[in-house]
Order: sequence, then structure tokens, then C-alpha cells
Amino acid sequence: MSAYPEPLVPPGGIAPVPRRIRAILDDRVVLDTTDAIYLWEFPPYPQYYVPLADVADGVLTDTGETKEFAHGVARVHAAGSGHAWVYDEGVAKDRVRFQWDALDSWFEEDEEVFVHPRNPYARVDAVKSTRHIQVAADGLVLAESTATIIVFETGLPPRYYFPRTSVRLEHLTPSDTVTACPYKGRTSAYWSVPSVPDVAWSYDFPTAPLLPVAGHVAFFDENVDVTIDGVLQDRPITPFSNPAQRPSTV
Repeated sequence: MSAYPEPLVPPGGIAPVPRRIRAILDDRVVLDTTDAIYLWEFPPYPQYYVPLADVADGVLTDTGETKEFAHGVARVHAAGSGHAWVYDEGVAKDRVRFQWDALDSWFEEDEEVFVHPRNPYARVDAVKSTRHIQVAADGLVLAESTATIIVFETGLPPRYYFPRTSVRLEHLTPSDTVTACPYKGRTSAYWSVPSVPDVAWSYDFPTAPLLPVAGHVAFFDENVDVTIDGVLQDRPITPFSNPAQRPSTV
């Protein structure tokens, strides 16, 4: 059994999107719909599938190629700086799925969303904790506190956010990495240790629901030693365990 909740929707699952979805390309709204659907291509993240009729003229250019997916065959289109896939049959009939980075920015109602759509069945809670939590790597204690914020996100291991004054920044080397998360926003800092690049990160300006983590520092528990109330924790096994495989969301 997993130590944290598993994603609820298997690949191929669909659900309506009750939110207005818009996307911008070259300072122009090129997609505006209240009739998108979520389609889970792989857990735990869905993608938007948008009615073709709600995409502005001239955005899509048919390449003449097709690509087969588990949920159907799509016609490949050039779009913005990437690609999009248009479906003529199946659960996504008359809909298009854009490569996220093909367009400049995405919005749910009037709030910008990063990386991928927010999962409607996922919770992301920032909870205060007085548990004694310590993080170490390379034989050095990197952070220790009894006043962390624990972020619980469905389908992912908990993340422990330390007050910056509880982090031994002298052992960490800043890096230029920037990532983003649909739930937390865009990172403002990353740090490395000799054995693990980009082992820690921080959000100075997170989204409103995650404001408690502002200015705090979290670590990839997959690659450090975490002790909670004196008990050394097993390292979670996730795709994030290999820095080269880490997605933008953390």
C-alpha cells in the first residue's frame, strides 16, 4: 500500500471542465471556452480537450500527419511554438488538445495556470505542523524545525516547507533553475548540494491557497534523509527521484 493517497482517475478517464478556459498567444486570446473536458492521459494529471469551434482562426495548421493515442487517432497540427492534436472521432471528437507550451499562457477563469490543468479530484493543503523534522544530505543537517508547513497533495508524497531561518543555507548552492506548479505557482529559488542538483526550492509569491509556504524552503525527500520525531523515514519512490526525470511541478 502506498504511504499517501493514489490518483483517483485512470488513464482515459474524462470529466467536464466547469471553468472558463482561455489561452493567449502573441498577446491575443486564441482560445476561449466554457465547454472543455478533462482527459487523463496518465495519472495524476489531466489535460484540457477544447472544442475546435472555440479556437481562433489561423491558430492551427494541419501538417498532414496523424498520431495514434490510446483514446483515438489525431490529426497533427502546428500551433504557436509547438503542436496540437485534433480528433475526428472517439471521446475527444471535434476537440483539440494543445501542447501546453505551444501557447504563451493559460487561464482558468481569470487566474493563470502553469504546467498543466489542475486536477479537479486532487487536494493540495498547506498545514502547520509542530513535528520535529530534520533534513540531512552528505552527512550534513540542511534544515531542522518544529514549525514547518506540510503540503499534502493527492498522489504525491508530503512536502515539508521549512522557515528559511531553519535552513542552513551555507551548505546550499543557489542555482538558476525555475519550475512551476499549477497549484503553487512559479518558484523563486533553487539550491543544490554536491550530491544532488536542485535539491531544494522556494516560492516567494505562491498562489493564494498556498500562501503559508511563502518564503519557506522544501526539499526533494527522494534524495535526502528525513527524520520526523526522531524516526528516519523511508525515501519515497517517485519519478522525482531522478533529477533528470523531474517534471516542472513540485
